[in-house]
Amino acid sequence: MSESHPFYLYFQKIYGERWPALFTALSKPEQQVARENILSPVPAGALRKWQSLPVKPELSGCYWLSPGSGFSPERNEDELLDVYVMDPASVMVARALDVQPGDRILDMCAAPGGKSLVMIEALREDGEIFCNDLSPERRERLKKVIQQYVPRNIRDRVWVTGKDGVQFGLKEPGSFDRVLLDAPCSGERHILENTTAQEEWSPRRTEHLASRQYSLLAGALLATKVGGRIVYSTCSISPAENDDVIRKLLKKKKSAVRLLEAPLGVGGERTEFGVAYMPDTCGFGPLYFSVIEKVEE
Repeated sequence: MSESHPFYLYFQKIYGERWPALFTALSKPEQQVARENILSPVPAGALRKWQSLPVKPELSGCYWLSPGSGFSPERNEDELLDVYVMDPASVMVARALDVQPGDRILDMCAAPGGKSLVMIEALREDGEIFCNDLSPERRERLKKVIQQYVPRNIRDRVWVTGKDGVQFGLKEPGSFDRVLLDAPCSGERHILENTTAQEEWSPRRTEHLASRQYSLLAGALLATKVGGRIVYSTCSISPAENDDVIRKLLKKKKSAVRLLEAPLGVGGERTEFGVAYMPDTCGFGPLYFSVIEKVEE
């Protein structure tokens, strides 16, 4: 992509002197982790090839992988896969929801399913989770991931649905203890990998997505119980899709919501309303998230 491309110029205006380094980092493979599947214990004494990889304290149960390492999960004796490879920021975002055993959870835009697995493990032996995705293709991938990683007795409390996320707030108001909205977003890293996406990109796309993101977030708020928690996240670097969406919610809903301090995990940086993981500083992401509590209807 040339420095005269509208995409380049748009973000150069936002990030200023930081933009060249961020642009370069977005063009490189991101650092990932292999997250241990605690629902499929390994027999004592069994050796797995990833056990020697260094563990980061802030990412318990995760093992760093080198970009392009060719690492792949293996099946345990129960035929479930042993680790799930994902962006470390996604692990920290899912954990920020603070899922407790017995919770009723909604993962509003769940595919491919890595964050859902983190929350399913947190539920343990009680509670239920609705893993929703509007896209039939992404939903099939989501089902496959759940089948590959979750024991059958726990899958009985995992529901895969295909609704428009807004419908949960309209049809099931105040029914979830925890809601994760990993919203559809620009995904600038993926734009840089796709020539067609670069040709189609314009600032209007970000504006359109921000409007859709707010609608989904407002629906998530309706679907959440009073005292419940929402985590809003995107893999975008656009403030319009991140802090600006939260700002709009806080302005419109006022006393109904309370902004909570998002946990600052390894590599994170504070924004006005949340935390961002940016590849130029931490080697993974981008990923933004904010944590909100519903305090009244």
